Amino acid sequence: MSDNIPFEIQELIINKLPVEPLIRFRTVCKAWKSLIDSSDFIRNHIKQQNQQHLLVRYHDPLHRELKYVSIPDNDTATFPHHKVLVTIPQLVVDMDKHYTIIDSSHGLLCLFGIDNKAVIWNPSIRKAVDVVVGDGIHVNVLGFGVCPETIDPKIIKIRINTKDVIPWQVEVFTLSMRVWRSAYSSNVPSKCFWFGGEQVVVGGVVYFLVSDRVDGRDGCGNLIVSFDLTSEEFGEVKLPDSLTYARNLSVLKLRESLVVIEAGLEELGPEEVGRGYYKRVYHIWRMEDGGWCFKVV
Repeated sequence: MSDNIPFEIQELIINKLPVEPLIRFRTVCKAWKSLIDSSDFIRNHIKQQNQQHLLVRYHDPLHRELKYVSIPDNDTATFPHHKVLVTIPQLVVDMDKHYTIIDSSHGLLCLFGIDNKAVIWNPSIRKAVDVVVGDGIHVNVLGFGVCPETIDPKIIKIRINTKDVIPWQVEVFTLSMRVWRSAYSSNVPSKCFWFGGEQVVVGGVVYFLVSDRVDGRDGCGNLIVSFDLTSEEFGEVKLPDSLTYARNLSVLKLRESLVVIEAGLEELGPEEVGRGYYKRVYHIWRMEDGGWCFKVV
């Protein structure tokens, strides 16, 4: 752009561009790079992007390697045929497939490897950073999300001592500061929970599916522990009574809502009773206006 165009006008024009050209424009000059990398620009750019994309991971049998493709999430006849191959950064390649996906938030992906390192990866701009999580001695539960106020990615680490499960030790890593610190709030739950590995971030809150290990009934009572990415306060979300002692539960995000899915088996019909024929059934509970809405699929 010409130097005769005020920088404020340049910013408005750049903000309307898709991600792909923004990657290239970061190399035009220092001013553009500083603008595109700024948290304010990223926040505004995310708000105006109506097109969502799915990041799909698959194993390529021909080359015997994992690959990622980006697919526009729409209802048109082209879905899912319009695929774009995503370049995998070296930090992810070095994990050599031995990693778990913690979660995704605001277009960022958080992975955790067997070397006790996490990687925050932005597939759109092909950047990734690694984070040393632990010493390999303690058991850590991880959560990930982007703070909606600051657009700062955060990793939550809950250190659990397997011999004495309380109190929790909670630390937060922010990408802007690149250090671990204690959480702002001191309202760490004092109960004995068992984390099953299910977590999801919705609306700036990370939700962990846990079991209450001090419950008096056979088995453990299910509930959800929440962590607000802005205030860094913990909370509890009560599940419907029918899910308190249910098995095979998962937590997901559906159109900016928290969803709990219970997987089960049901006999096909009256004529099949006693014959051992079953069908897979999913009970879906969606959080709406502070309550749970039920649906069977």
